Amino acid sequence: MSYPSVYPTGVTVYNPQKCWNGYTIFPARELGAMLMDMNGTELQLWKGLHGFPNKILPGGYVMGQSGERNNAFGMQDLVDLVQIDWDGNIVWKFDKHEFIEDPGEKPRWMARQHHDYQREGNPVGYYVPGMDPKVDSGNTLILVHKNVKNPKISDKVLLDDSIIEVNWDGDIVWEWNCNEHFDEFGFSEAAKNILFRDPNMRSAGGGMGDWMHINSMSVLGPNKWYDAGDERFHPDNIIWDGREANIIAIISKKTGKIVWKVGPEYDTSEELKKLGWIIGQHHAHMIPRGLPGEGNIIVFDNGGWGGYGAPNPGSPTGRMNALRDYSRVLEFDPVSLKIVWQYTPAEAGYIVPVDASRFYSPFISGAQRLPNGNTLITEGSGGRLIEVTADHEIVWEYISPYWGKQFKINMIYRAYRVPYDWIPQLSQPLETPVKPLDVKTFRMPGASPGGWKREIAVPGVIPFQGDTALCVAAAGEGEESDS
Repeated sequence: MSYPSVYPTGVTVYNPQKCWNGYTIFPARELGAMLMDMNGTELQLWKGLHGFPNKILPGGYVMGQSGERNNAFGMQDLVDLVQIDWDGNIVWKFDKHEFIEDPGEKPRWMARQHHDYQREGNPVGYYVPGMDPKVDSGNTLILVHKNVKNPKISDKVLLDDSIIEVNWDGDIVWEWNCNEHFDEFGFSEAAKNILFRDPNMRSAGGGMGDWMHINSMSVLGPNKWYDAGDERFHPDNIIWDGREANIIAIISKKTGKIVWKVGPEYDTSEELKKLGWIIGQHHAHMIPRGLPGEGNIIVFDNGGWGGYGAPNPGSPTGRMNALRDYSRVLEFDPVSLKIVWQYTPAEAGYIVPVDASRFYSPFISGAQRLPNGNTLITEGSGGRLIEVTADHEIVWEYISPYWGKQFKINMIYRAYRVPYDWIPQLSQPLETPVKPLDVKTFRMPGASPGGWKREIAVPGVIPFQGDTALCVAAAGEGEESDS
């Protein structure tokens, strides 16, 4: 579908009585880390602080990255991970993962961090009652890149994903490398075939295969499954998702082995068929103890493209062979795989499949479960944040006004909501309701609804009674036809 060239930005909907009110942090494109209140008032900008993603810690600290590697030599490699105080001072920094000597560039240490990280004390990087991340001590889990060769996967250089754990002094104390577990992922022979020939090759660094593309990583934390004796869900275990392979997996922190997963195929059991294909997903994590839905997996199922397998009309080679032109936010039971809650185009009030792409972000995005049962959704590619209730009502909406210079989009990688008391430097703001505009009557200056100068009755024409039949026919349901 096409989108209008002009539309409102800022907070367009706000119902304070139904929201979980607090501050929201998000990356404002090239500007830096932006903190705003519920009415969209911009309270602080940490200029130049990259957000891959930005996260707020108690006390008004913010985390992010201070720079990016030259894209000619690396892909989405951030040079470091830093913690900055309210006044912009760096109080913690990690960059000593790999010493980089790119041609024409000054040699330096780099973290090669990308997509996610977690500070000890909190499993998921957002507010959980009683689980505050540490601010002056503790270890940090960091998702990083590493260039490897693995002939089991491909004869090409691979851009591999690694998870490292570093202590407060910056020492690496634990490491896990994705490519070393290739045999555990359950790829079909067709998938292995195309992976070997084309492991999602990128031009950076002379060509390398971004074969898995892990984009989120978090700790499970205390949960009912482990309490009931299921060792797969040990609190120290780590859940991640790989968007290029359509995989969500849990690894044992102790052994590194895959102990639970869904994907890369979603038609191998009745439970997976009911769950449906998860494609190009982001921000898969277990809802922590203390929040509604605790123990369930929540994920922004982007749709778009992803996966490896047999060729089809939409994928002549078999790479990116699963396709869907709308998104879903899914909350599901990790044992039964039953969907517990979801937000899809249907819950948004759109007609599936005719209008389904009106809820659609084919890349980035995320979902945070809030303490009152609402869900903060980042519909990233369109720069849209919404807070929805358990009954799917939108009670807060924000459209970013920040557009990129190279890519003319207002995308938001991921946003987080935190409580007011996490930032003692600010006084709690006013919470002013914002009623949704009535788009049927709102007009730009110079036009007015119902303001036609002449009204002509056409003989023999029956007044239009509504669009229900037309919509049903367009959706392919029923027997209506325009032929």
